[in-house]
Amino acid sequence: MSPRSVLLLGGFVLASLNLRPALAGVSPLLDEIMTDLGLTPAGGGAITTVMVVCLGVFGGLTPVLARHTGLDRTLMAGLLLLAVGVLVRTVDGVPALYLGSALAGTAIAIMNVAMPGVVKQHFPHQVGAYTSVYVTGLVAGAAAASALMIPLERLTGHGWRGVSALVAVPAVAAALLWLPQALRRPARTGDRPRHFAAILRSPVTWWVTVFMGVQSLTFYIMLAWLPTIFQEAGLPADQAGYLLSLTNLAQIAATLAVPVHAGRRASQVPHVTVATVLTIAGYLGVLLAPATLPWLWMIVLGLGQGAAIALALLIITLRAPDPSSVTALSAVAQSCGYVLAAAGPLLIGLLRQTSGGWTTPLLAGLAFCLVQAVAGIFAARPHPAR
Repeated sequence: MSPRSVLLLGGFVLASLNLRPALAGVSPLLDEIMTDLGLTPAGGGAITTVMVVCLGVFGGLTPVLARHTGLDRTLMAGLLLLAVGVLVRTVDGVPALYLGSALAGTAIAIMNVAMPGVVKQHFPHQVGAYTSVYVTGLVAGAAAASALMIPLERLTGHGWRGVSALVAVPAVAAALLWLPQALRRPARTGDRPRHFAAILRSPVTWWVTVFMGVQSLTFYIMLAWLPTIFQEAGLPADQAGYLLSLTNLAQIAATLAVPVHAGRRASQVPHVTVATVLTIAGYLGVLLAPATLPWLWMIVLGLGQGAAIALALLIITLRAPDPSSVTALSAVAQSCGYVLAAAGPLLIGLLRQTSGGWTTPLLAGLAFCLVQAVAGIFAARPHPAR
């Protein structure tokens, strides 16, 4: 492998590791953040909601940036904005918390939409394999953030602000490693009106969008609230953080295998069905017996959710024929999908606040899993390339 290829692959992998720590790192620290700033459960859930709203609202920036600067420079801009947002979030005060979260969410939105196009541009003949690589990096970054926040806080003694600021370090490192790609003459692969017109007219676009949104919604519900659910069930804070990390680690097994296997098939319906059944089983375990065999529920949930996100991103890449079309479809599916997903953590916080327990919120999550199954089946059926 040439040095250029090594830098390309290394930058691609490190960029993928930055797609979730700014989100996943909030959850283990959420109780401390709420106590420090006097936030209600709904206000605590709104931290994740703000970021997920930005994933939806600002994902549409990516095709515009890619058209003018190229996908590689667009990804670079996302990494730098992520570092800025993470640092702003640590400034004292509630406004800075939400502003920094919004900036970080916008950065992740740009990178989320760019990555399928980057796969199609740099690895057009190995879409399944490299979708597996970057989705695995996405999940591994979330798992590391979930597991390490509390231990790093205790090790450094800096509190949640200092530990949260550390998330900027890998973002800057990824930007430096990706710099050779960004300095090259850009291959402009952004949207053209005919791409969006064709995509918006296609029914499969909207099934893909609903599947992307609802599987993200069911994921972010657990990402935001699992440690709190476990702590209220009697488990210590560090164990609750480890359990959240475990479910993210379990996702790695699915993200490594599912895109490679599913990418070789015309239909991904069987894969979507199994992923949703596993997710439902994990939700049921958390609902009925959160303190009994919690590690088992986390493994089952992780396998289901890892397979679901991998399939959603794989289907986006498979359903479009070239990088510009992939970027356009990715923008529609992820922008609209994440706007839908943004309601999840806030809705669950409100249901927890009004019901006084976790039964009603988790039953709502199970209902969303059923919607995920229906949309996923329609999105995963084989469709003619257009």
